[in-house]
Amino acid sequence: MKRISVITVLVLLFFLQAINSHGQSKPLSERMAATVMDIWSDSLWTGRPFRWTYDQGVLLEGFANIWERTGDGRYFNYIKKSMDHFVQPNGTIRTYEQSSNNIDNIKNGRALLLLYKVTGQEKYLNAAKSLRQQLSTHPRTNEGGFWHKKVYPYQMWLDGLYMGQPFYAEYSALANDYDAFNDIARQFILMERNSLDPKTGLLYHGYDESREQQWADKTTGRSPHFWGRAMGWYGMGLVDALEYFPKNHPKRDSLLNILNRFAVSVEKVQDVKSGVWFDILNMPDGKGNYLESSASSMFVYALAKGVRLGYLPERFRSVAQKGYAGIQKEFIEVVNADKVNLTKTVSVSGLGGKPYRDGSYEYYLREKVITNDPKGVGAFISAANEMELAALPKDGKGKTVTLDQYFNNEYKKDVSAITTRYHYTWDDKANSGFSLLGSIFENTGAVLNTLDSAPTTANLAKSDIYIIVDPDNEKETAKPNFASEKDADELYNWVNSGGVLVLFTNDYTNAELKKFNIISERFGIHFNDDMINAVKNNEYETGAFVIPKKHPIFKTSKKVYIKEISTLSLSSPAKPAFTSGKNVVMATAKVGKGTVFAVGDPWFYNEYVDGRKLPAQYENFKAATDLVNWLVQQVPGN
Repeated sequence: MKRISVITVLVLLFFLQAINSHGQSKPLSERMAATVMDIWSDSLWTGRPFRWTYDQGVLLEGFANIWERTGDGRYFNYIKKSMDHFVQPNGTIRTYEQSSNNIDNIKNGRALLLLYKVTGQEKYLNAAKSLRQQLSTHPRTNEGGFWHKKVYPYQMWLDGLYMGQPFYAEYSALANDYDAFNDIARQFILMERNSLDPKTGLLYHGYDESREQQWADKTTGRSPHFWGRAMGWYGMGLVDALEYFPKNHPKRDSLLNILNRFAVSVEKVQDVKSGVWFDILNMPDGKGNYLESSASSMFVYALAKGVRLGYLPERFRSVAQKGYAGIQKEFIEVVNADKVNLTKTVSVSGLGGKPYRDGSYEYYLREKVITNDPKGVGAFISAANEMELAALPKDGKGKTVTLDQYFNNEYKKDVSAITTRYHYTWDDKANSGFSLLGSIFENTGAVLNTLDSAPTTANLAKSDIYIIVDPDNEKETAKPNFASEKDADELYNWVNSGGVLVLFTNDYTNAELKKFNIISERFGIHFNDDMINAVKNNEYETGAFVIPKKHPIFKTSKKVYIKEISTLSLSSPAKPAFTSGKNVVMATAKVGKGTVFAVGDPWFYNEYVDGRKLPAQYENFKAATDLVNWLVQQVPGN
């Protein structure tokens, strides 16, 4: 009997371990998103009053982050469906009232900008313009800070910096409105100046310039307490706005300094035992105070993203890791292998209003604490996604990936009627862009760069990987920069010294190949004047390739899609990397210390990796990730 019992116990333990392992195989951000799509299948307003509110924007921010990391179109489609409930064909927004001058209403504008950048549909831009117009007329304090709402005159709340400034910054970058960044910086500077406690470095929830509110200190105008989520809003607002700040802007350093002071103060009040944060940050022993999930998620997000983008020192990564571990222990409730719940989120906390909220400690502790509040859930999804990005291998750290803008040199008018580059650029989120490919490189720790002059060993000296895509012909650019013998010499010497060269051309009808072969033939690769995989309409299987098992480059992708490809003819030192029948589709070459990869198509532009167009069976995003990982491994020293 004892032997049977031991065997039974061991078998049970094995199955429990297997179940747990399976449950952890899917990233937490995606398990939380699955819960969202189950509870609010048709948007946040399933079973709730229908209105334009920031709650939805916080959720959709998390979905946008997952979509960029995974290329899974379900997340983008959820964003689009959610916004399409509100945005009318002419760009008007249902239930939105500009005259209310509520800074919270600006938050969802980032979802609108994403939809415009990806789809190009004018209705999203028009909707975003109406939110930007609100900022132009929004009432301000005498110092120039945005009121939180018209009904809260002369008041600035920490919450409002997250609601308004990231959109303001992203819109200004899109519109090339450089001067607006002075105003954006002013908002963060004023908020810190007027709400900072010099003893703790923490920021009070709100500030009343008029000193008329009951909750406002008659000398300083500050509210009485340090509310966790308010500090969280401010931190998220900082890292999200900084992402769009021009690197040479004179106020950028001021914001970086504020963020670093913020991080230090947040670290000091992190609960040592649990790793997370209390609702009232500086009163862990206060009666009724509790560990709160939304603030904890926001701090993890702000710190982790700040480290990833180089705004914060590396040491804050461990603060974020400790916080994330604490979140999983304290707040995550497992539903099943695919879904989780987020518990212990305070539903709301504010100042003033009706009934009046006096900002007292007792007031904050009276507010309802719930499970799966959208503000907490959205913040957690973003935090989990950041930690999942941090956990990816960083083989590209210290490496620079440079994208050619000399042989491919196309322009169009942007939304400000300014002539700007497009077609296979890092920052283009439309079908024709390389924004997702760029993100995959950045996820390895690599830094992105561009080169708009002819390549030389000198101007490529600090580049580890150099990508040339779709060399121009006369129908694409008035004065194409054709490849020359000098270009071939320079690139051969650069590769020979250890450079990794990537050649993404196109079929012969859409790219200049004759002169470009001057470069590629130095490595034994010739792009043929032909085309295979000509796909009609949605007959995707015509462009399908099955990747052989144990492929040395494409280690995780099984089936991919490439249409209208120029095939390759090879000579030494080139070798086929992928063939279809008698056709060589991809090739590699080793020259000295360096490596060349070639395929006769741009392939990994957004249209075919972002999950919106291709059926899920075609794993182009996985293939792009596989290729990126392989490329960074070819850099000498890896």
